[in-house]
This record gives sequence, structure tokens and C-alpha cells, in this order.
Amino acid sequence: MNPAAAPYRAGVSTGATHHRTLWEEGRTPGRLVANAAGLLVLLVVVVDLVAFRGMTVLFDVAFVLVCVAAALAVRPRDFFVIGVFPPLLMLGTVALVALTFRSTVADEGDGLLQAVVSGLAHHSSALVAGYALTLAILALRQVAIRNAGTIRSSR
Repeated sequence: MNPAAAPYRAGVSTGATHHRTLWEEGRTPGRLVANAAGLLVLLVVVVDLVAFRGMTVLFDVAFVLVCVAAALAVRPRDFFVIGVFPPLLMLGTVALVALTFRSTVADEGDGLLQAVVSGLAHHSSALVAGYALTLAILALRQVAIRNAGTIRSSR
């Protein structure tokens, strides 16, 4: 490669400050992100139960948005925590609702396990979308970290 063609790759600073891209912004510890995400989802569940007497599409949309926000907010060394978080968050939320308001996720006569399975089945599209977006965002962030903030390599 001709050094004159790419003078800034040789480690010479241009003096310009590097502005973080969207992919580099997340700097929050994983535990804090997970706790905040869990509280947000529970808040949406409470609003959904009070307003609509069940877990509606409002919960599904909020779940996906919380997953995306968590993937963007977490610091790189805690990617694993958020990478496994969406299924656990959905399971915990549905189990909590099944324990307290079983008729909102299943039939009245269903047992706890059946209520949890029914709740997971009813909200599986939100789980798949939230999980897929979380993993995709974390993968893109990993690539951006390796490429100094860009998704594409400048090679």
C-alpha cells in the first residue's frame, strides 16, 4: 500500500477528536442495564394489566424496544450478560404474571407451568424479535469496536 495514499493509517494523529458512533456509545455495566430493563418491562406489564386487563401488543412492542435499548447501552465487556438476557427476562416476566394474575396469560384452571408455557407461546414473536435484534446489535457493536467505530472495514 502506498503510504501517501493513506497517511493517517500509519498512526499519525490528525488532531481531530474521535466522536463515538452509535455502536460505541454503550458504557453502562451489564448488571445495571439488566436491572433497568427488568424494571421497565415490569412497569409496562403493570400499565398493560391496569389499562387493558391483560398483556397486549403494548407489552410486546415495549419488550422489543427494551431489548434493543439494553443491547445499545451495555458496555462491551458485559455483552454476554445482555446476550442471554431476553429469554430470561421474558420467562421471568411471564412466570411472575402467571403467579399473580394467571388468567391474563392462561385459562383459569391451568396450573402454573401450563400458564407459563401459554404465556411464552402467546408472546413468542416478541421474544424472537427482541432476542434476534439484541444479538444482531451486539454483533454489529463487536464489529464496530474492532474497526474503530465503523461497521465496514476500511481495508
